[in-house]
Amino acid sequence: MSDHRFHHIFAVLQALLVTFLWSTSFIIIKWGLADIPPITFAGLRYFLAFLCFLPFIFKNKYMDEIKGLSPRQWSKLVLLGFVFYTLTQGTQFLGLSLLPAVSVSLMLNFTPIVVAIMGIVFINEIPSRLQWFGVAIFVIGIIFYFFPISFEGNQGLGLMVMTFGVVANSGAGILGRDINRQRNVSPIVITFISMGVGSIILLISGFLYTGIPTIGTQNWIYLIWLAVINTAFAFTLWNHTLRSINAMESSVINGTMLIQIAFLAWFFLDEKITTQEGIGMGIAALGATLVQLKRSKA
Repeated sequence: MSDHRFHHIFAVLQALLVTFLWSTSFIIIKWGLADIPPITFAGLRYFLAFLCFLPFIFKNKYMDEIKGLSPRQWSKLVLLGFVFYTLTQGTQFLGLSLLPAVSVSLMLNFTPIVVAIMGIVFINEIPSRLQWFGVAIFVIGIIFYFFPISFEGNQGLGLMVMTFGVVANSGAGILGRDINRQRNVSPIVITFISMGVGSIILLISGFLYTGIPTIGTQNWIYLIWLAVINTAFAFTLWNHTLRSINAMESSVINGTMLIQIAFLAWFFLDEKITTQEGIGMGIAALGATLVQLKRSKA
């Protein structure tokens, strides 16, 4: 086996490890939500992850870059932090407090669909016929998963929350692409500032709304693991794998999270998946992948 082939396979395995870590986040969050309010939980996770970047950001090249940011760049980074962390992650934690983990994961798969549509308006990216076909397949899968459509308890509210979260996540994707394609701000500075802004807003909002919770040892372990391993380490490793795997491969690997979360939720949370729901998930995952194929090749 050639060195190039070996490094490529190793990168694929690393990417799969990252998606597994991200998938376990849904389970750990569900456990932690039993004692920690969702907004406060989200704020604590990303604020601790933000602190993990402090030892690296104080290098001269990053400090000089931060000092040289223009007011326009600052405004975009602050907006990205508010949209991607405060709104998107806040609604995801809130959604997990109202819905099964699999339903939240399935709703998040709407993101490529909304991004494709937003791309027409904001960055003049016209979806291909294959992408539109993927949109149709995805919608069919969603309908099949939830049919017959009937909401019990907080499920209706949870789906409304996640719908807002998907729109926010999609908007963050468009804004993030706009910032990154300028190539005048390094990724670590983008992450550091946006995560810091978004997590602090989340944390303050959570404290004001529900007060400061009493957090036990087990929940601190959950928080530290989510912040250090599933956020700081996982995002860094994911970016490293993108040097060796192309965008289409990363999209397909990322799409395996829906199946991983379903299995983990069944094993750890006793969230059973019916045959109909499983077929609907498979159809939706196929549609979401098709939406990303043309974009990934580009």
